[in-house]
Amino acid sequence: MFPPMAAVKRRTVAGRLLASFLIVLAAFAVTVGWSLLALRDAARDATLVRDAYVPLLSTIGEALAGQNVMNTQLNHITSAKNPADVQQWIETARRVRPITLRRLRDEAQRGLTPELDRTGLREFVVGEVERLERELTGEGDRFRELFAALDKGDPTRAEKIRDELVATETSGAERLRRMRERVSGEMTTLTEAAQSRERQSIRWLVALIALTLVVGLLTSLYARRVLAPLSAVTGRARAVAGGDLGPREIVATDDEIGELAHTFEDMVAAIRKARRELVQAERLATIGKMAAHITHEVRNPLSSIGLNLELLEEELSDLPSGRESPQLLAAIKREVERLAQISEQYLAAVRQPRLELKLDDVGDIVRECHAFVRPELERAGLSSEVRVEPDLPEIEVDEAQLRQALFNLLRNAREALSRGGEIWLSVTRADPSVVIAVEDNGPGIPDDLRPSIFDPFYTTKRHGTGLGLAVTRSIIDAHNGTIVCEARPGGGTRFAITLPLSN
Repeated sequence: MFPPMAAVKRRTVAGRLLASFLIVLAAFAVTVGWSLLALRDAARDATLVRDAYVPLLSTIGEALAGQNVMNTQLNHITSAKNPADVQQWIETARRVRPITLRRLRDEAQRGLTPELDRTGLREFVVGEVERLERELTGEGDRFRELFAALDKGDPTRAEKIRDELVATETSGAERLRRMRERVSGEMTTLTEAAQSRERQSIRWLVALIALTLVVGLLTSLYARRVLAPLSAVTGRARAVAGGDLGPREIVATDDEIGELAHTFEDMVAAIRKARRELVQAERLATIGKMAAHITHEVRNPLSSIGLNLELLEEELSDLPSGRESPQLLAAIKREVERLAQISEQYLAAVRQPRLELKLDDVGDIVRECHAFVRPELERAGLSSEVRVEPDLPEIEVDEAQLRQALFNLLRNAREALSRGGEIWLSVTRADPSVVIAVEDNGPGIPDDLRPSIFDPFYTTKRHGTGLGLAVTRSIIDAHNGTIVCEARPGGGTRFAITLPLSN
């Protein structure tokens, strides 16, 4: 048998070509996306340089130049020929400096927005400016003391105050240098990152071109290779048209052509199977008609024999005990009953069951069947158990027919456990169905025989008719249900009846 197409991993030619195109498209999308991100980063960096770094560097340079000049003027104020001019310049510089620092802070806050500032430069600059403002704010009194000492002609005190102010101003200049170095370093990093992105973009473009060429070449070669098996399928079609229905080996491909080959061979196998089933059905129909005719002709004589046996038993009942006649009559009666039972099985096998459906509790039916056969199972040395899921819904069944199906399964299980064992019955809900399971821990049924056990007249028993399971399946089929036979985990056999829930 060929494997069903659902089990074959299908990779279509169109799907592969589409996958190749998608690979190229994905590579192109990645490259374009990366390029767009690079352009976005470049634009952001350019905006950062234009709106933040350049103004910051300019203002820091301006503030640092003023700070350096301030230090120079302070160093020479005590030796200046005209201290008043120096004092005037310092006062002017001190009035301009807060304006410059405030402008520096505003430029950092305005230019280094949260979207552009990725390194914390804004917080650094603003923090340094605020600390510098706090340090320089307290110098007003010291400058006034310096100028007063110069006016009084006290060079010693003036030099002492000057040295303190120079130290403060030098510290401020050092802060401004750190800010300048930090901003310059950020600009250098941005430049190097832009150069790196440019080189990476070139590499991506080259890789995309190479990938496109390779995928195009491979796609062309693949298309030629994948279409080659079409000739084999065409030749096979000609052979089938000529009457060759024998199985053939399939070229293993996982695309549409492989699917076509599988489907074609499945069609050939279906035709071959249909021919066999047609012959088998005709044979079974002939056998069924013969069996029905013979059974019909046998039942009437059997009924007469049975009635005469009963009359004969009454005639012989007055004979003295110890004679052999009653035992012979009992043996004849058992054989007559067995023949009548076989006749009923043949009739049940050749006619479709007529159901009288009504809502019923399947769990109760299974429990009652178990209670009925339990004494017989115990006499055979078998233990049994019933498990019924609670709150099962009622479903439409023919109680008598379902009982007969269950009795057949239980009888099969009892006959399989000739040396003792266990039988389990269970009823569970598996929406949208109810499942009745009959399990045993007997020797089981070989895998190669299991598909045939429901066929009419098929039996592995020495004295069996091969009709019990066939009748059971016809009953379940009439209920629009299914019955399967499978190996039970741990050994034995499991029959599972699935009946649909009522609408």
